[in-house]
Amino acid sequence: MIITRTPFRISFVGGGSDLESFYAQSKGAVLSTTINKYMYISSHKFFDESKIRVKYSKTETVDSLSELQHPIMKTVMQEYGMKGGIEVSSIADVPAGTGMGSSSAFTVGLLHNMHVINKIYASKEALAAGACRVEIDLLKEPIGKQDQYAAAYGGLNVIEFNPNGNVNVEPIYLNKEVYSTLENNLFMFYTGNQRSASKILAEQKKNTTQADKFKALQEMVDLVYELRKSLFSENLQHFGGLLHQNWLLKRSLASGVSNPIIDQAYETAIKNGALGGKLLGAGGGGFLLFYCEPGKQEKLINALKPLKQFHFKFEQEGSKLIHYSNE
Repeated sequence: MIITRTPFRISFVGGGSDLESFYAQSKGAVLSTTINKYMYISSHKFFDESKIRVKYSKTETVDSLSELQHPIMKTVMQEYGMKGGIEVSSIADVPAGTGMGSSSAFTVGLLHNMHVINKIYASKEALAAGACRVEIDLLKEPIGKQDQYAAAYGGLNVIEFNPNGNVNVEPIYLNKEVYSTLENNLFMFYTGNQRSASKILAEQKKNTTQADKFKALQEMVDLVYELRKSLFSENLQHFGGLLHQNWLLKRSLASGVSNPIIDQAYETAIKNGALGGKLLGAGGGGFLLFYCEPGKQEKLINALKPLKQFHFKFEQEGSKLIHYSNE
């Protein structure tokens, strides 16, 4: 049995600039971190050597890969020439469609697993670029590149997207006290609705041709470097304010980014101690993230009831092989 573990991510600022419609014209960048919530992909021999079984939210047992319905499973396993006699399963700590990059974590983790099966060394760059190829080039998903690189590399990073298609991952190293303070001052709440990012991202991609939307994305990229500066200067209060600026810009990118329920929850959080926040992912639902300093945190949590608080910690490893057995 082979098991890979791949982290989910939270993106602070710059989301949307990782779409090719933007970075092909102007360098994109995001500042994000991975967290201790994971996608687990396991593979092992299936007792019926003539069949393939995959388990996710459904279970499929087929005679050939061409019969698989799961597009990522089908594409990746075809790429690696998998035959019968294998079972591949996925387990996630967080539901899909909640803004933490679950689809790309799945793809990165599955690629990592296939590399191990085939005894091929899997560098972080190979996993990230490979996942981008599967999702964007082969499956034509209207998504960007940030989730794949975050999941593969892990940690707190500035990820840059260059016009030539190259991606740079720059780790942000903070002293232990600042790192811990940032982690302890971030609060996440589940809005209760899962959604597909594709429709919102497709609209956002189309809207990039509009001058005002393009300018908003450029301003969001500028915030990445301001946010990095605030971390290095240990000015975390400014970190919260920059999150708020980014959210105001993000809301302008597409019609489905926010809705009255999200707006009301966000306004309540700001009135009750949060210095800034954002909705994770493309928009429309999922998790709200807020920065709130000590002394006001309990007030924030109480004000946002009955939204479910979601506890997390940062992680620094990226996609990892956690179990290997030939038996």
